[in-house]
Amino acid sequence: MQGKYFNPEMNTVAVIGLGYVGLPLIVEFAAAGFTGIGVDIDQSKVEAVNSGVSYIPDVPTEDMERLVNSKKLRATTDFAAVKDADAIIICVPTPLRKTKEPDISHILYSCNQMKDHIKNGQLIILESTTYPGTTDEVIVPIFEQSGLKVGKNLFVAFSPERVDPGNPQFLTKNICKIVGGVTPECTKRAVELYKYAINNVLPTSNARVAETAKLLENTYRSVNIALVNELAQMCRFLKIDVWEVINAAATKPFGYQAFYPGPGIGGHCIPLDPYYLTWKARVSGYEAKFIGLAGEVNSNMPHYVITLITDAMNDAEKCIKGSDILVLGVAYKKNVGDVRESPALELISMLQAKGGKVSYADPFVPELTIAGKKMKSVKCDAKTLDAADCVLIVANHDAFDYNEIGEHAKLIVDTRNAMKSVGKCKGKVVKL
Repeated sequence: MQGKYFNPEMNTVAVIGLGYVGLPLIVEFAAAGFTGIGVDIDQSKVEAVNSGVSYIPDVPTEDMERLVNSKKLRATTDFAAVKDADAIIICVPTPLRKTKEPDISHILYSCNQMKDHIKNGQLIILESTTYPGTTDEVIVPIFEQSGLKVGKNLFVAFSPERVDPGNPQFLTKNICKIVGGVTPECTKRAVELYKYAINNVLPTSNARVAETAKLLENTYRSVNIALVNELAQMCRFLKIDVWEVINAAATKPFGYQAFYPGPGIGGHCIPLDPYYLTWKARVSGYEAKFIGLAGEVNSNMPHYVITLITDAMNDAEKCIKGSDILVLGVAYKKNVGDVRESPALELISMLQAKGGKVSYADPFVPELTIAGKKMKSVKCDAKTLDAADCVLIVANHDAFDYNEIGEHAKLIVDTRNAMKSVGKCKGKVVKL
């Protein structure tokens, strides 16, 4: 059924930022019948899209190729292309500064590049994770410089991205979309647009609610991961297997959700989003102590892992300095190639600083640059495992042969409980 404001066969959607969020989103809109325009400052991404080649595992190349060939999808580095769009969706990164304060420079850059090209009646939606108030206080003033008035002849909303890279069950189309507009009319138009491409859409009363809901989702995860990370450290002193504890507790069918410890938190959301929330609270006069403490616990996990490695190698009458250490998996989680905020980066740096001869194996990350130095992934085979004095499992990719690892590795520090079902490695595995 044709909506009041949008008709997929006649309307164009532009997406700013063609990464893990933006590319799947523009593909969904193009597949729904809209003409999709992707805008990105990375020429290589633009060329890949225009060639019909996907660089995101969650987007099949055959889908891209079909949409490009049918003229439903194209990409450009020119922000002026937004003048041809009926709706514009901003999906750019929002990292942290070294001071742990929000860095919305990519949002500001995109908005300032677009502001001279927007037109009467357009819908602009921000998807980038940010602090409450960004849409109202930052986005609206920039676009109203054009003379257009938000809520009357320009419509602005916030709808947080909720992608989970590498998750085959939950993709862009079947994850509920939260939408909060600057005005009720803005919300109404944004909800209608998303309903063409997303299965379920939930409107909120305003943009601030939608902004805060996104931060709550990942702060919830950060806090619960911190809890089990602290539990893991405590259980080590109590000589209790934390993994068995968690699995036992998980049998309760109500009031409990299982979270698992790890070497630290990574990715584009969990390590960053809580700081966006606590920063906004702090500048508003409230100190979020509990959330801040969770961040400290999670940030300390790489240091705790180094302690485990040091103790395990001492027990084997070796030291880190001069030893060959093989890191398995440098992505922030299993079965993806994303190394943003990955604890592996800090672990490799710390091991190298202690004199360790570090190599890594990761089928999803062929090359890696740490402190300006390039590293290349090695093959995780019997020869490589035999040569290592210690094997550190950081990302438990399914591609690794854990039976082979158990058979050939001399010492294994397992931060993911990946060796739980391997029977050949008793006595040489140190678990988190």
